[in-house]
Amino acid sequence: MQLRFRAARFCTTAIAALLVAVPVRAASDKAPTSLDVLAERYVRLVLAIGEHDPDFVDAYYGPPQWRADARAHKQSLEALDAAARHLADALSRALPRDELSELRRRSLVEQLASIRTRLEILRGKHLPFDEEARRIYGVAPPHHEDEFYRAIARDLDAIVPGDGPLRERMDAFKKRFIVPPERVNAALEAALTACRSATLAHTTLPQGENFQLELVKDKPWGAYNWYKGGYRSLIQVNVGLPLYANSMAGTMCHEGYPGHHVLNTLLEQHLVKARGWLEYTVYPLFSAESLLAEGTADFGRDLVFPDNTQWQWERDHVYPIAGIDPSLAELRHRVTELNRSLAYASIDAARAYLDGTRSGAQTVAWLQEFTFATEDEARHSLKFFETYRSYVVNYKLGEDLVRQYVDRVGGTDLHARWNVFLELLATPPIVADLATGTTLDPSPKRTP
Repeated sequence: MQLRFRAARFCTTAIAALLVAVPVRAASDKAPTSLDVLAERYVRLVLAIGEHDPDFVDAYYGPPQWRADARAHKQSLEALDAAARHLADALSRALPRDELSELRRRSLVEQLASIRTRLEILRGKHLPFDEEARRIYGVAPPHHEDEFYRAIARDLDAIVPGDGPLRERMDAFKKRFIVPPERVNAALEAALTACRSATLAHTTLPQGENFQLELVKDKPWGAYNWYKGGYRSLIQVNVGLPLYANSMAGTMCHEGYPGHHVLNTLLEQHLVKARGWLEYTVYPLFSAESLLAEGTADFGRDLVFPDNTQWQWERDHVYPIAGIDPSLAELRHRVTELNRSLAYASIDAARAYLDGTRSGAQTVAWLQEFTFATEDEARHSLKFFETYRSYVVNYKLGEDLVRQYVDRVGGTDLHARWNVFLELLATPPIVADLATGTTLDPSPKRTP
């Protein structure tokens, strides 16, 4: 995830602490306000909302005093909603100096629309799943009937070995690829090294960029990148559930290279440090940025391992570490490819559960039937839905959107596709622009 930084400290700390609740200019003052001032108000607003919602601020590496101000002067949700409305009005009247500044303004507008929707939810408003996803992440989630998943099951039934019901065979098949706990760290390190090497062959990252890898338990997610600023990340992997050999490379590409760690690093380098765009020092999780963050993180794996070469790398590198028979790798790949379409099931399951058309027990059973999840894995998914709600749309839909964009702009040449992808990471992200193929050179050589 991602973002921002420097602005002139034009007022005292006490007055600055009130910027979240009180607009810099009175609502009746129609003079435009600079984007730097509005960006500071945006950051302070996000930090203030985070005092009500512990999951809201995913990353922050701006001035420590701003976070201290938010904690010391906690505002009501009603006051924050009013501040968001004033900020939206000010952004509508801002007069950017050039094309890049207009892109910056539009990014702030899109983010603020997401934030205002999250505020409505925090204040008790229930939104249907599809409306929530559209207003926060800018997408219309697809609907799939059960027959869509039954068709995939029929294809799996033809290739999964063994006798008996498909669910039992799938469970037995998956167990053959579990990485023993004592070998997980080595397998993850090997995957992270491969993803990093492939990424650095196409871009130069700032000196000193780095990460810490940590194994954790009892989390509602499988893995997480906590960006710390200064080009550093903490990557946590949840070992509370089984980890499979065929997921190692994808997880490390997603959380590390060229996924979340690279995205955050490039945004800090090109937008925060090169331009002083302070809004990118804070990352509100429930916002349109997450669609691009998760979408680029999932798609990056296909750049690291083009032409379906991931399974061959896993066979040669992860399987020996895990002590798994490498002759199974190709069949595991065929099953995995069919399972990729099952990623839509998380969206359909979350919608039914959160909209109340299926109970928790029914959702667990549905996930077991149609995604071949174990009961523990299905309950883990339910916990994710409860914690992050419509956030699940960002993975498969985000990946599809990024892939379509790279296909359209970069074509089939691998080098060109990497360039388009990396430019996307270093540019102010606007979900609406992906659909049209809009691009803009984010090079710091341009006049801000």
